[in-house]
Amino acid sequence: MGFLFMDKVDAIIIGAGVIGLAVAARLSYFLSNVVVIDKNLHFGEETSSRNSEVIHAGIYYPQHSLKAKLCVEGKKKLYQYCQQRHIPFNPIGKLLVASGEQQQDFLAKTMTVADNNGVNDLSWLSQKELHSREPEISATAALLSPSTGIIDVHSYMQSLLAELEHNGGIFIGQTTFLKAETNNSGFVVDNVSQGHSSQIQAQYLINCAGLHSDKVANNIQGLSRENIPKIHWCRGHYFSYQGKSPFSQLVYPIPKDNGLGIHASIDVGGQLKFGPDTQYVDDLSYQFPENLKQKFAQEILHYFPRLDMDKLHPAYAGIRPKLQGEGQDFKDFVIQDRHVHGIKGLVNLFGIDSPGLTSSLAIADNVLSRLDFC
Repeated sequence: MGFLFMDKVDAIIIGAGVIGLAVAARLSYFLSNVVVIDKNLHFGEETSSRNSEVIHAGIYYPQHSLKAKLCVEGKKKLYQYCQQRHIPFNPIGKLLVASGEQQQDFLAKTMTVADNNGVNDLSWLSQKELHSREPEISATAALLSPSTGIIDVHSYMQSLLAELEHNGGIFIGQTTFLKAETNNSGFVVDNVSQGHSSQIQAQYLINCAGLHSDKVANNIQGLSRENIPKIHWCRGHYFSYQGKSPFSQLVYPIPKDNGLGIHASIDVGGQLKFGPDTQYVDDLSYQFPENLKQKFAQEILHYFPRLDMDKLHPAYAGIRPKLQGEGQDFKDFVIQDRHVHGIKGLVNLFGIDSPGLTSSLAIADNVLSRLDFC
């Protein structure tokens, strides 16, 4: 807690999820005193610890979007990082499955989109080839994405924090951001930690608050409301599947409902889980609605007809900070610097949902490129 009552630090990052930690770790190589604050006791307690733990390939996103660019860049950086720092991961591969001509047309279009994004390792599997590879899957065709993988997110975040601390930075939990006012030296940031108020002077302020990024932005002096988009909370639920996985790779249906569909993913320990669905919510609640198991089963049965309902058990839920509301079209990541809002030293990140984990190291480099010392 050493820096909490210090008068001055170089940079404050608000939010200790995977994005905030990645930004902080990268920044700590250039600045001496980097502080990450989070209202929760531990790092990564919200979106970052409640997801599919998938390293995405970058095959869905519109060409030239930040999601496409940063996902493809981030995937490469993340695999290298995992190898260098011995983070558990597995480039297990993914199957995007289709049933019928209409869905196969989507697969064909997806191959084109992926190629435009620089993802040129996809291969088409016929029904026979798919059955030979994954006999439990029911589909008429599939795309194989060999560069899709899985990662132990907690180990990854621990490693980022260790980097930060090795370089003299610090994480302070149970610390809620109240407001920031600008001055000639940057920002005076007001926080409250375990009932104690503090003010910290920082030259740089990075808003990585995820689900709360719009609330944080609304409490930064001089930031125009027109530059603060609304964050929509979208909850997704996951069910675990008891016993040995019937699949050797990740299995994804055709995307729907502002998400990637209820897919089958396997963690680094071999546990199979299904999810997430999409449910827009107003409260930060991780409850499971009634009859959700039956709704999941209806979706899963489309590609896994031998599903055993007795093996399907509620696991966890996560909430994603989306810029698109229910029924709305694609919205890209938003990363704002002074060229947008006019405030030197401030970077706001909004709507960093999927593929935020995959993109995290590329996002960190993107943020750094927007700061004046780089």
